[in-house]
Amino acid sequence: MTESLKKYLILIYVAVPVLILDQVTKAIILRKLALHQSLEVIPGFFNICYVRNKGAAFGVLNNFSPSLTRYLFIAVGVLAVVVIGYLVSQIKEDGRWMVIALGLILGGAVGNNLVDRVRWGEVIDFLDVYVKTYHWPVFNVADSAITVGSILLAYQVIRRI
Repeated sequence: MTESLKKYLILIYVAVPVLILDQVTKAIILRKLALHQSLEVIPGFFNICYVRNKGAAFGVLNNFSPSLTRYLFIAVGVLAVVVIGYLVSQIKEDGRWMVIALGLILGGAVGNNLVDRVRWGEVIDFLDVYVKTYHWPVFNVADSAITVGSILLAYQVIRRI
């Protein structure tokens, strides 16, 4: 098996489970909770709270035209797939962790910016982390994968400098 094929298999082996987990958790939320319903899981720290986000991460662009943001984020998702595919092609043999990071980002981007936007025109969020009255914006599995992947990618880039 060529090194190039190995890189793309790693990318797929990381991205596909992220995408599946993201979509399965969202399907469970849609079946079990009403919009804006919240379930306390860890008092004072964590709730499951079903919300929809028409904007970008953390509600940015939430007040823009829904049709505009829908197509904008679909385009961003397609662009992410193309850019990540190109970046993986440029990674050297010792770049397995960079490929894993890009796989996390890819799985999350496809889950939020392609699947959700095409299906609903917005993103399903449900993970609510907070301390007392300070709430982190509600997020989902795809957001988590993008965040972890971005941190891992940044670490790998800095490590190589």
